[in-house]
Amino acid sequence: MAASSLTISPRKLRSDLYSYSYQNDANTPLVISVLASLIERTMARNERIAKNCNWALTKGFRSRVFNCHETPDMTIQSYLERIFRYTKAGSSVYVVAYVYIDRFCQANPGFRINARNVHRLLITTIMVASKYVEDMNYRNSYFARVGGLTTNELNNLELEFLFLMGFKLHVNVSVFESYCCHLEREVSIGGGYHIERTLRCAEVIKSRQNEERRYNQIARIML
Repeated sequence: MAASSLTISPRKLRSDLYSYSYQNDANTPLVISVLASLIERTMARNERIAKNCNWALTKGFRSRVFNCHETPDMTIQSYLERIFRYTKAGSSVYVVAYVYIDRFCQANPGFRINARNVHRLLITTIMVASKYVEDMNYRNSYFARVGGLTTNELNNLELEFLFLMGFKLHVNVSVFESYCCHLEREVSIGGGYHIERTLRCAEVIKSRQNEERRYNQIARIML
């Protein structure tokens, strides 16, 4: 991606991180551009490594399920914008999807993100993240149409992804905040400015967790 295509205000990124869920007239969240840039740089690095090391190619029979027979001609940015346009998934969904992609790569060290597998990996992680974050979701068949797959293909990708991840989908507040900060640094090198809406939301999540913990303790006492 050309540097000129990623002219993003850090303040704008922080202010819109949680403001796009279920807004029909919303512009594309800036976090999508940042995520696209990160993934494209990862792909470029993997391509450079693959040219010098044969072992750097994606290994592992199960992780090859994400490979396409033909490389899609849609850019990462355009693909993410398409997903947002038709699903209106909140910005936090893309942050959680980024967490899942990172965990997936760590859990499967032989896997390398490249042009053949990135689109399927994205639609799968975003769909799973949407189920984790959002209260209401589209069916797998709808996500499949948005992502350019058949329902059976996406169902199989989701199942393989879950097993390859060891079903480790929980993202706590501190992990979510750390990935937000990483995305923020991509916009403003040096950081030093908090994502206020994220932190406020994190406090709400913490409060709910504490309330649930107290409720469970009371329930055990009463039983």
